Order: sequence, then C-alpha cells, then structure tokens
Amino acid sequence: MDRQNSDDIMRFLDGMASSDDVLFGFLDEGNQSPEDFSDSVNLNAGGDDGDEDDNNNNSEENKAFWQEQEQLLQGTLYRTSSIETKIRQATKEALKQVKSKGLNCVCRRPVDGGCRSCLRGEISRHLRDVAGYDCVISKSKWRSCQDIPAGEHEFIEIVDRSGSKKGEMRVVIELSFRAEFEIAKGSEEYKRLVSRLPEVYVGKTERLRSLIKILCIAGKKCLRDKKMHMAPWRKHKYMQAKWLGTCDRSSSLEAAVSEAMEPENWVPVAKPRVSMLNYDGLLGSFSAGPATVTVV
Repeated sequence: MDRQNSDDIMRFLDGMASSDDVLFGFLDEGNQSPEDFSDSVNLNAGGDDGDEDDNNNNSEENKAFWQEQEQLLQGTLYRTSSIETKIRQATKEALKQVKSKGLNCVCRRPVDGGCRSCLRGEISRHLRDVAGYDCVISKSKWRSCQDIPAGEHEFIEIVDRSGSKKGEMRVVIELSFRAEFEIAKGSEEYKRLVSRLPEVYVGKTERLRSLIKILCIAGKKCLRDKKMHMAPWRKHKYMQAKWLGTCDRSSSLEAAVSEAMEPENWVPVAKPRVSMLNYDGLLGSFSAGPATVTVV
C-alpha cells in the first residue's frame, strides 16, 4: 500500500498546507470551483467524427463512464459545510498531538507504537475533552443475510446540535477511508478514482452515503470488466452497513477500559477482514522517512 510523502506530511503538521491537504483531501467551502478539480473530467472532450466500430464505441462508453464517476466524486467532495471544516481542523490537531506525544497502547495485550483501537480512542478523547465535541466511538454490527455476511466496524462519530433549525448532524470520522475501497487487482481507472479519496474522511453521513454509492458502482464495473467475482464485503449494502447502520455509541474511555479489563481466559474472536489499512502506516506517515502516496 502506498504511503504519504514525508515532506508533505511535515508541511501539513507545520501548518503550511492549506487546500492542498494531503491527508484529508477536502476543499474548504468556496475555495475553488468544480471546474478546477481535474483536467480530465470534460465529458464532451476527445470525440472523433465519423463512424466507429463496436470496439471504439465500447472504449468511448468506458471512458465516459469513468469521467462521469470522477466528476460525481469531485463534486461530492467539493461541497463541505463550515461545521465539517471546523471538525476537520480539530481532527488534524488531534493527529498532531498523537504524533508529538506518541501513542501508548492500553490494551490487555499492548502493541508497540499503539493499535488501531487506541488510536481511535486518543482522537476521540481529544475531540471531546479538548475541542468540546460530543464525540464517541461507534460500533456498527449487522447480521448475515442472503447478500452479505455478518460483520462489525468501529469508527469515530460526532453529533453536532449547533444548527437548531436543521436538528442533529452526524459527522463520521474514518481514519482509513481510502483503504476501505482499495482493490489490489483493480483497473487503472478504478485506482485513479480511489486515489482521489481522502485518507481520513471527516464529513456528514449524507455525503458519505453519496461517496459509497459512487465507489460501489465503480467497483462493480471494474470487477465485471476484469471478469472477477465481486466479494460480498465489497457490495453496496455491506459498505453502507459499516457507517450507516445501527450503532452502539460509547466514549473512548469506556472503550479503553473495556479493552484493558478482558478476562484472563479471553480469546480473540476472528473478525471479517473489512479494511486493508495498517494503522501503524497512518501514524508512520507522520514520522520521518521517505514514502510516497497518490493524493487528491
């Protein structure tokens, strides 16, 4: 898996990166127009005059499909509210704090450098205790059905009630967002689309719902074109269940205590492999050492 360039990360940590945010990939409201996103998202470009054979027609249809998906993706990422921008900035500060202090694993079986559960806990603690948000660790669980297997997924969630007219707003923070959609043998077009996703997603559930739909449609076409089977954990319904299903909400402290007080005879239960991200990679990208990543 690609990693982020260490120079870009250090500029970000030093407060030198603005809209060219290599981790979060979002644009602040009003900074750019949708036309500025890509030089390849013109659906009317490149057409040849005259009759074309079936292969050329298929090629043009394929090109138009991926251009349309890029346009939809960028348009969805472009629209971001002031609340999302504030929470995104607070999340950046939390990640900087973890980088400067280091991450200590408090689990019963500690992991050197910290584990993914402890990283979520530290970010959640900072957002709640320092930034003052109603922030928790949410765990979604779903039963198996005809289309998808049972599974569970943990992520950070903030409920914002500052907009009294609009009611509650759920803001999801996923520290491994891009990795959730990566396909090792995906086509170049699909990999390019996924590369435009932020590493860290911070946004409303409505925006997340749209992104899931775009990526799942693209993933389905990618695998169909390559004559590959679409695994059930890549299906639209499964991806929705991760962040948009029924969740148990708990504070980061409760989650850490629960993890640390497991009984002596505790045996870990095997879980479905739902993410390719190694959280050490995310933290490692904040440390020194050359690395590369394709970013939005």
